[in-house]
Amino acid sequence: MARELKLGRHVVNDRSPAYVIAEVGHNHQGKLETAKEMFKQAQACGVSAVKLQKRDNRGLFTQAAFDRPYENENSFGATYGQHREALEFDREQYVELQQYAAELGLDFFATAFDVASADMLEMLDMPAYKVASADLRNLPLLRHIAGFGKPLIVSTGGGSMEDVIRAYETIMPINSQLCLMQCTCGYPAEFDELNLRVVETYRKQFPDIVVGYSGHDNGIAMPLVTYVLGARVIEKHFTLNRAMKGTDHVFSLEPVGMKKMTRDLERARQSLGDGRKTVFASESAPVVKMGKKLVAARDITLGHRLTADDVAVKSPGDGLAPVEIDRVIGSVITVALSKDDDLSLDQLAEASDSPNPEQ
Repeated sequence: MARELKLGRHVVNDRSPAYVIAEVGHNHQGKLETAKEMFKQAQACGVSAVKLQKRDNRGLFTQAAFDRPYENENSFGATYGQHREALEFDREQYVELQQYAAELGLDFFATAFDVASADMLEMLDMPAYKVASADLRNLPLLRHIAGFGKPLIVSTGGGSMEDVIRAYETIMPINSQLCLMQCTCGYPAEFDELNLRVVETYRKQFPDIVVGYSGHDNGIAMPLVTYVLGARVIEKHFTLNRAMKGTDHVFSLEPVGMKKMTRDLERARQSLGDGRKTVFASESAPVVKMGKKLVAARDITLGHRLTADDVAVKSPGDGLAPVEIDRVIGSVITVALSKDDDLSLDQLAEASDSPNPEQ
């Protein structure tokens, strides 16, 4: 079975461009207009989709966690619950953002952190769902979202291979539209902990699904590596300014970085080719200019039997290629040549065929 996934307006498979998700998350700081500006900037960067995060905070957190003091430079509330609530969009705001994303030609969906949030998103007919690494072991949530029958993108940070296989085996009997994302839950993730070859491991272990990469690393290079390894869904956090207030901005890409990343991912796709060694028309002139040919190393008389000292290899490569050297040495020249004259096979004869071979 070929691995393929329909995500919104896009078909994702081994031959397709990277499906790039700009993870807006809560970098909008709870401001609708900021979110719209981020969508607009992301669209200009060439991404495929923009994504938010949705939580039903009262139902998601214990009372103690909700009421925990949360006063720091990145806080939007006195307690952690108030902080999270300040960053949350309601249903009407989601509808407005959904419509705006459609106007921009972007796919729009969200990470659902709980069943109530998933149900709200499903009421809006989201084209796909994301499940965060923290819910890799949350089998009730995985089963619930899989039951919607929409594509499901699951990050696997902080999980063992046993956890990943369990999630796969939980989802696939319900819904085969699955993408597993290699991820490391560092914020930001250290380069020596990215373990990008897990992309190859997932492709071997799960040959029937699309594999992707959710990156918390700094910079734009690692998604290119994962594309070459076989990842086709690429998620990177996105911000308008890394100095903005909030915990995720520091490892997010600004527009200039996101634009370069999408550009380079497409260049990577084009440059990989089909694996068949090909001589391109664009190579012809450089090969002639810098290539080599066989020429007379000195003046040569008619009937001379050629030795290695009579033949030179020089540029440009617009004559007899040096690959023919073994056919030339030991043959008899049938014309007189001056130094640097081209050698050609029709100038040569076997010694026994020459009318006046040198003795």
